[in-house]
Amino acid sequence: MATKLNKVFNKDKTFRPKRKFEPGTQRFDLHKLAQASLNAGLDLKSVVQLPSGEDSNDWIAVHVVDFFNRVNLIYGTVSEFCTVQSCPVMSGGPRYEYRWQDDHVYRRPTALPAPHYMSLLMDWIEAQINNEEIFPTNTGVPFPKNFQQVCKKILTRLFRVFVHVYIHHFDRVLAMGAEAHVNTCYKHFYYFVIEFSLVDQRELVPLKEMTERMCH
Repeated sequence: MATKLNKVFNKDKTFRPKRKFEPGTQRFDLHKLAQASLNAGLDLKSVVQLPSGEDSNDWIAVHVVDFFNRVNLIYGTVSEFCTVQSCPVMSGGPRYEYRWQDDHVYRRPTALPAPHYMSLLMDWIEAQINNEEIFPTNTGVPFPKNFQQVCKKILTRLFRVFVHVYIHHFDRVLAMGAEAHVNTCYKHFYYFVIEFSLVDQRELVPLKEMTERMCH
């Protein structure tokens, strides 16, 4: 199974380049701490809790980047099946439609095919996490006052990727034998955003029943 998953979740499938932390920085150390806890098979509810003595913004920053990389990879595994023809609207079933809005081209919420929405979303997140004014990389440089608000927007939009993948493309995930990996990523994401109140409860509704079964 491990070999099969390695073939599914490989760098060639990644939808965007991974953002990495520089060795020797506090973020790198926090990232390694988070990964070690996760890989140790500890309870995910405890894994997401802020380590003693650490700054919450640093902890959130590390996880936002990590979740971007992970969700990006998950979508990359199904992206060839997510086309304008199969997914003419970015949605989570017939009840939930997600429209794109930004400060440049789409100033009003606009219905887009799912692959177009995903491309714009990943570009937008990548721009946020690579912006030193929002995600400073140097120790001692303060986070902006709106840092957590930006993170809430990023994580809310990443949650919509989970919604789309679970509702429209989970058959492909099952066919690849990757459901356990995706489910673990989702549970980790869910427990984290709940721990720090980073996604509004209304946004979580499309996967509520599944979440209650998985994350009780």
